[in-house]
Amino acid sequence: MAKVKSKYVCQSCGYETAGYLGKCPECGSWGSFVEESTAPQKNSMPEVPDTFPPMKLDEIEMNSEIRMSTNISEFDRVLGGGEVNKSSGIVQGSLVLLAGDPGIGKSTLLLQTAGELCKNNKKVLYISAEESAGQIKLRAERLGIKTDNLYIYPQTNLELAKKYIEEMKPDLVIVDSIQAIYTSQIQSSAGSVSQIRECCNILMQTAKGQNISIIVIGHVTKEGNIAGPKVLEHMVDTVIQFEGDKYKTYRILRSVKNRFGNTSEVGIFEMSGRGLTEVKNPSELFLKEYNQTQTPGSTIIVTSEGTRPLLVEIQALVGTTPYPAPRRVANGVDTGRVLQILAVLEKRIGLNLSKQDVYVNVIGGMDVDEPAADLGIALAIVTCVRDVVFDSHTAIVGEIGLSGEIRAVNHIEKRITEAQKLGFKRIIIPEANEIQDKIDGIEVVRVKKILEAITRGVKG
Repeated sequence: MAKVKSKYVCQSCGYETAGYLGKCPECGSWGSFVEESTAPQKNSMPEVPDTFPPMKLDEIEMNSEIRMSTNISEFDRVLGGGEVNKSSGIVQGSLVLLAGDPGIGKSTLLLQTAGELCKNNKKVLYISAEESAGQIKLRAERLGIKTDNLYIYPQTNLELAKKYIEEMKPDLVIVDSIQAIYTSQIQSSAGSVSQIRECCNILMQTAKGQNISIIVIGHVTKEGNIAGPKVLEHMVDTVIQFEGDKYKTYRILRSVKNRFGNTSEVGIFEMSGRGLTEVKNPSELFLKEYNQTQTPGSTIIVTSEGTRPLLVEIQALVGTTPYPAPRRVANGVDTGRVLQILAVLEKRIGLNLSKQDVYVNVIGGMDVDEPAADLGIALAIVTCVRDVVFDSHTAIVGEIGLSGEIRAVNHIEKRITEAQKLGFKRIIIPEANEIQDKIDGIEVVRVKKILEAITRGVKG
C-alpha cells in the first residue's frame, strides 16, 4: 500500500513546505499554511492520443463561427473580438474566469447569459456546486428565463461533471464555482490550492480537447485578489473582474487578461429586481447628477477604459488644516499621482498647499488609473483653491509632466467625439496630440503648459 505523505501549502500563493510555517516566505501571508496529504497514484497521467500532429500555419483551417455572441453587448465587448454584436463574444474552446465580491451578481450575469444563448438554440450546462437546482430555478423565474436548452446539474465532484460534459457536448459550460468543486485525484479538501489548480487543469483540457467554451466563477479574498494560486490566472484564457460599489446599483465588468481581445475593456451594468441591465451610454450615467451651475473644484475629464472613452466628474476640496501635517485623500485615483500633481502645482505655478488639506474624488465610484486624468485633477484643485468656477461646457484630457508640460495621450479622436456627443462645446487637449479630422460642434483647445490650461479654462 502506498505511503501517505503530507505537506503544508500556502493558500495565498501555493508555496509548499515540509513543515508548518507561521509566515509564508514567498508572499508574506500569516497563518495561511494548510496541511495537505499526498499519495502516489497509478496512472495519474492518462495517455493522450496524438490526434493533432504538427501542421503548417497555412494548412490550419479556421471555423467561420469561432466566436459565440452572448446577445449581451456589454459582455461581448469585454470578451473581445471585433465590432460588438458582429464578431465578438465567447471564443469556442476557451476557458474564462469570472471573479468578483460576494453578492456582486456573478451568478446572475451568467444565468442571464445562459438564457440568452438558449434563445439562439445553444445548449448550456450549468454546474452548480454552491446552490441546489431549486434555488437556481427560483432565480431563473425572477429573471424571466424559460427554455428547454438550459441544463442544471448540482454537483461538486468534477469527475462526474466531466462525464456529462463529454456526453452532452454543450455549447457552453458554466461552473459555479471553481473553489467549491473537487477532484478525487487530490486528497485535500475543496477550495485548497492543490484542488483549485488541478480542477482548473482538468477543465482546461476538457475545453481544448472537446472544443467547448467553459466559464468558471472565482471567489476573491478580502484584499480583492482572486482566491487560489496565481497560476490559476495564467492557465485560463480570459480573466474578468466583476466590480461594483455596494452603495450603488451599477456594476463594472472589466477584462484583466484576454488572449483574444483587448485588456482593460469595460462593460457597465445596472442591478435591478429583474437582474442586470446593460448601460448603453455609461458617460451619461456618470454625469447624470452633473450640475451645469458648477461650484469651484469640479471638472469633467475624458478617460479611456480599453477602447471605450468615458466622461467622469472629478471633484476636489481644499481647506486649511488644523493639524501639523495636512491630509491627502484620494478616492478613485492613485494617491501617489495626486501627490505628484500637488508638487508640480507648488513648484511650477506657485500654489502653496503646505497647510491645506486636499481631497480628490471621482464621482460615481469609478476608478481612473490612466495619466490622462492629471490635467483634470490639477484644474479641479486650482479652481477650489482660488474659489473660481471652471467652464461647465469644457472637458479636459492631458498628462502632466514634472516640468509642468502637458503630454500627449492616446485615442484622442475617440475622446473628442465622446465629449461632442454629450453636448460639450470645448475640450482641452495636449498640444502634442495631432488630430487627423476636424470634429464639428466642438472647439478643440490645445495647450502646452498647465498655466495655459488654467487661463483658458477658468471663467472670469
